[in-house]
Amino acid sequence: MRILLLMLSLFFCAWASADLVDTYTFSSPQRQQQALALAKELRCPQCQNQNLLESTSPIAQDLRLEVYRLVDAGHSSPEIMTLMTQRYGDFVRYHPPLRGTTLVLWYGPGVLLIGLLGGLVWRIRARAASTTKGSR
Repeated sequence: MRILLLMLSLFFCAWASADLVDTYTFSSPQRQQQALALAKELRCPQCQNQNLLESTSPIAQDLRLEVYRLVDAGHSSPEIMTLMTQRYGDFVRYHPPLRGTTLVLWYGPGVLLIGLLGGLVWRIRARAASTTKGSR
């Protein structure tokens, strides 16, 4: 009986987590394409690894609708990106601008990788040198 209840609950959970569908109607197909492109460029502040189109979180839905409304009102893509960046910071953009405050975002992974590889090479050489001295 427990297994049957578990299977039924999993079945209904799958239906509950289905993707949400936006029903916003745009005034033109060009504006719809602009809004969708912008929503792909903006990161969900809650999910962090999903853009506004992929995320089903409530904040992503609200931001997506705000982007849709701003595009339909005639705002340009740079204006909307500036507004979202002012509100949520550079983190909300998948491709943040290169500034002093975002240098870590751009170059941090590369510097960390080079440092780790350098440390690994140094350790291997130190170990090889110590085994060479020990075998003499």
